Amino acid sequence: MVNRIVPDTSILVEGRLSKIILEEDIRGVEIIIPRVVLDELQAQASHGRESGFRGLDEIIKLRGMAKDRGISINIVGEIASIDDIRMAGTGRIDALIRDVAKKYDATLYTMDYVQSLVAEAEGVKVRFIGLDSMYTSLKIEDFFTNDTMSVHLKEGVPPYAKRGRPGRWVLVKIRDRVCERAELEHLIRDILRRCHSNGNAFIEIVRHGAMVVQLGDYRIAIARPPFSDGLEITAVRPIVKVSLEDYALSDRLKRRLAERAEGILICGPPGAGKSTFASALAEFYRSTKNAIVKTMESPRDLQVSDEVTQYAPLEGEFYKTAEILLLVRPDYTVFDELRKTEDFQVFVDMRLAGVGMIGVVHASSPVDAIHRFIGRIDYGVIPQIIDTVIFIKDGSIKKVYELNLVVKVPYGMTDEDLARPVVEVRDFESGEVEYEIYAFGEETVIVPIKGEARGRRMERRFNDLLRYIRRFDSNAELEVVSDDYVIVKVDRDVIPRIVGRNGGLINSIEKRFNVRIELQPRISSSMHSGSVDYSYRETKRNLVFYFGKDYAKCNMDVYVDGKYVGSYRCDKRARIVFNLSSDVGKFLSEALRNGLDIGFKPSQQ
Repeated sequence: MVNRIVPDTSILVEGRLSKIILEEDIRGVEIIIPRVVLDELQAQASHGRESGFRGLDEIIKLRGMAKDRGISINIVGEIASIDDIRMAGTGRIDALIRDVAKKYDATLYTMDYVQSLVAEAEGVKVRFIGLDSMYTSLKIEDFFTNDTMSVHLKEGVPPYAKRGRPGRWVLVKIRDRVCERAELEHLIRDILRRCHSNGNAFIEIVRHGAMVVQLGDYRIAIARPPFSDGLEITAVRPIVKVSLEDYALSDRLKRRLAERAEGILICGPPGAGKSTFASALAEFYRSTKNAIVKTMESPRDLQVSDEVTQYAPLEGEFYKTAEILLLVRPDYTVFDELRKTEDFQVFVDMRLAGVGMIGVVHASSPVDAIHRFIGRIDYGVIPQIIDTVIFIKDGSIKKVYELNLVVKVPYGMTDEDLARPVVEVRDFESGEVEYEIYAFGEETVIVPIKGEARGRRMERRFNDLLRYIRRFDSNAELEVVSDDYVIVKVDRDVIPRIVGRNGGLINSIEKRFNVRIELQPRISSSMHSGSVDYSYRETKRNLVFYFGKDYAKCNMDVYVDGKYVGSYRCDKRARIVFNLSSDVGKFLSEALRNGLDIGFKPSQQ
């Protein structure tokens, strides 16, 4: 019969001693809690670690059941020193706990297998408590399938999973039975146990009520009350590892990434595939350029080869990591992900130091990603820090910008005295300026000019066309129907000159100005009385006359210099088409070249 029990930290944190007392109906024993155990739990709780709160809750629970079962609880021993707490990971606290069990001839209850072995070696009475058999084989991997992107587990809720690919996934219920707290606690214990025994597993972030663990390919976020309203585990895993060849990159973009781009910003919404592309880019530089590539991550979840070293924040600070990296001298560094102002400053400092930088940042649009640098650094330095912005969405590249610094008068201003440094944000493929960044008063502004710039180009193109046509007719008029279609009105006698032989000149004009031209004669007093207005177009095969839609399927009488030629029917589009190989087609074409007056009148019959 056990008369005295000494629990260590592990069994209190797991809440197992109270369960054993209830299950085995233990009564009339003395529970001796070493003072160092209480101090260790207090230290953990003070630093926001959930284990400390759970251990203290277990002691309170034991006191609540002690009176009814005739159990006494005593706290003995000296207060733990600062060195004892600091060296807890080396076994100092465990040794003090064994000393208490030995001194009081008590049985040590523990869930730490190493602690139980050492106690047996020292001749201390010990009882090792293993995991509940119901969940001993359960692992977080059991919830994943080959196409599972992430698993979402919460107590009291059935487990769910996102399955598919970025941009094409569905949320599915894994099972109908809800997750129990004990099940999630065992999953957490298994995860933490493997973190201490697996060289490819790390505890990346620890906060009060939250923890982030990188377990191989799995990034696992654990949330507890009071941070969350219930115990929750979210595990994310990349389902594909891609190379740059898997992306539809233009030859121009491939050359830029290989030759010029050294300040790359990869942006996009959460889950869009930014980190996947960053991993592919890191492997591209490592393999094709034989470059030394490092990463800065928290957590470290990029899928890269062993040749690429992945660094975490040194002592919780990325600027300390950067100090080491500058001594290591990498050619390229992937910074995944930029969140705080300090992260952006580290990115800037390393880029200005000459390191090729690839940054990953959350943003709903590429210009929003650029905006996150404004206010943190002088806008004129931005093109030196970021020369290429790549926007990722649904796992593919949706937009690429390049940044350049010029001195000019910003768009919308006319006074040359207002010239200033302007950062031009250009669409990489078209070269079109879509945004300008410049100082306006005391503010730095990003001005969208895509629509305005396009309008200016169109206006300039049409003005150039009108100047060209006025070589033939100084009174020529131009009517813009659409971006690629205009009506040009000139004197009837110059139309043949503009059309040229077999329509050659008008075709060359259309190609030169990238627009379809419809020639129409201006109303002339020499027009046959009562004739219908029309326009015409001559191609290599046909001479086509166009009338108003009211004349569709109407018969027209044709006159040349007032002489009747014949009657012809308009089609449903109000056109009369003459084949140039026909006699009438040749006749009318020749009449146009000679400046003869051609008129059309609706037939009276």
